[in-house]
Amino acid sequence: MGVDPAGRGRHGRRALEDRAAGANTVSIAIFAALLPARTSTGALLLLLIVGDVFALLTWRRHAHWPTLLRLAPAVVGGLALGALFLAFAGNTVVRPVIGVILLAMVAITLWRRRRAGEAPEGASPLGTTLGYGALGGFTTMVANAGGPVMSMYFLAMRTPVKVFLGTAAWFFAIVNIVKVPVLASLGLITVPVLLMDAVLVPMVVIGALLGRWLIPRIDQALFDRIVLILTVLGALYLLIP
Repeated sequence: MGVDPAGRGRHGRRALEDRAAGANTVSIAIFAALLPARTSTGALLLLLIVGDVFALLTWRRHAHWPTLLRLAPAVVGGLALGALFLAFAGNTVVRPVIGVILLAMVAITLWRRRRAGEAPEGASPLGTTLGYGALGGFTTMVANAGGPVMSMYFLAMRTPVKVFLGTAAWFFAIVNIVKVPVLASLGLITVPVLLMDAVLVPMVVIGALLGRWLIPRIDQALFDRIVLILTVLGALYLLIP
């Protein structure tokens, strides 16, 4: 029986990305539930940057820079819209919005699995790039939740696994660094937030090292079910007034 290398690579990308995005999704729900919704965005961002460092150490040489350059204008626009939203929306608005985004992420994940193997060939049209870029920029600014959106775009490009991971690593590292002064100017990165993150950074480092060993070994189906259930519960909790 023959093996489809493209299909195998595509499923490999999806499995790796689903595991990483799943852990991130649960983190978003936990932080938004324990902290004021707007504050949780700034607090989680700094910890995500620590994770970005580990991703770059592993995949930094495998990015496809033309893809990142094509995305840049739309992503900047999405980031700007997200910043405006955070500037004028209070916690009572941001909290349910994060909940809705989390539920949308679950829906996207399930939709992707139903359409496995149906990704279009080759480069994405301009409209697709603009749409995914703007939505990814907005969701990552508001809730650090751009992962599933952007991974769908990268997946459509049908790049090799290492290029997929390298491009995603550079994308989120750059975007997250850009977000720091924006969120700081909005008062979402404060001294108490920095002190809390300083305490949590060692745990993030340990988790990253443990994850690099554990993630390839954990049963995909079990991991997926746990992440989806926890994410839905967290999202529903955020939707409660």
